[in-house]
Amino acid sequence: MKRALFPGSFDPITLGHYDIINRGIKLFDEVVVAIGVNADKKYMFSLEDRKAFIEKSFENKPKVKVVTYEGLTIDFCKEIDAQFILRGLRNPADFEFEKAIAHTNRKLSKIETVFLLTASNTSYISSSIVRDVIRNNGDYTKLVPESVNVK
Repeated sequence: MKRALFPGSFDPITLGHYDIINRGIKLFDEVVVAIGVNADKKYMFSLEDRKAFIEKSFENKPKVKVVTYEGLTIDFCKEIDAQFILRGLRNPADFEFEKAIAHTNRKLSKIETVFLLTASNTSYISSSIVRDVIRNNGDYTKLVPESVNVK
């Protein structure tokens, strides 16, 4: 089975993430969306909410699993037998950042990173932009899947 891990904080999931996951399930037998837990980071949405947003978005896609994890991504890949890390690239800055991580991961393990370019209509969206729109009472619904709701 070709299993890919798609790691991130998903605070919240965006239409860009949604697109990458949907395209990833065409390439892999299973895509594990892994929400990283970082105790030092302050999130807008709780871990439970972030997980629920993603699960609801993909409730009819059995090839998508949603989990949480702590520690090194490559260690978690080994734990769940994921041979690939899936990442989305929006721009050249993303590429440079992700390239360094991919080289490090390959040096420390045999896990390959697969990059997908974001769709042009979602390449400008980031979770931090979405959070800023939400904080300022803007219409965030054009940037995230329907499952994301602000209470």
